[in-house]
Amino acid sequence: MIYITGDLHGGIDISKLNAKNFPQQKLLDKDDYVIVTGDFGLVFDNSKEELFWRNWLHERNFTTIFCDGNHENFDLLNKFPVEEWNGGKVHFINDSIIHLMRGQVFTIDDLKFFTMGGATSIDKYRRKEGISWWKEEMPNKKEFDEAFENLDKHDWIVDYVISHTTSKRIMEQMGYIKENTTLNKFFDMLEEDLEYKHWYFGHFHNSVGIDEKHTMVYNEIIKLKDGDI
Repeated sequence: MIYITGDLHGGIDISKLNAKNFPQQKLLDKDDYVIVTGDFGLVFDNSKEELFWRNWLHERNFTTIFCDGNHENFDLLNKFPVEEWNGGKVHFINDSIIHLMRGQVFTIDDLKFFTMGGATSIDKYRRKEGISWWKEEMPNKKEFDEAFENLDKHDWIVDYVISHTTSKRIMEQMGYIKENTTLNKFFDMLEEDLEYKHWYFGHFHNSVGIDEKHTMVYNEIIKLKDGDI
């Protein structure tokens, strides 16, 4: 089984995954997955608290997989070796925590997932580069190029899109315009050219079904079923 939830922000919002708030985990095993739609935040400073929560996730009955958001320490995240898993590039944080890299297509339970992390921090003016903000929060040309290459390999057909932020069009539909970046414009292009069943994203700290093909997730934990729209 596959579940999807929103930003963890390290230990701040991780309680959504405890047994009280997510009782379904009692029936899961390591071949079941919880997808976090960015701002994972548990590869940030290697503090004792952070390592505690990584171990806590490792001990859950499920495997945690995540795309990156804008609030990640990319210096630390990119120190992990790049490996291949289920058809795409990943960082194994540990055996039960996997970072799904940008522009990849993964096959999980016979379903295809396109992942594209990243977003812009609208508050970066009050953050410090290399300590609380990293320019790598936004995809670079190589990552966009790899996304195009991987989508070409799959004939621009996937089952699900997992991202942190969303397209400018969907933000307009939400009435929440705060970004107009190359990434948002890339997502606008995907809306036109990519065939997919459903798109899940986080970033905006709310859980809302935007329309029949887009869901913003935060504290809600959604069970994914093949054929869901």
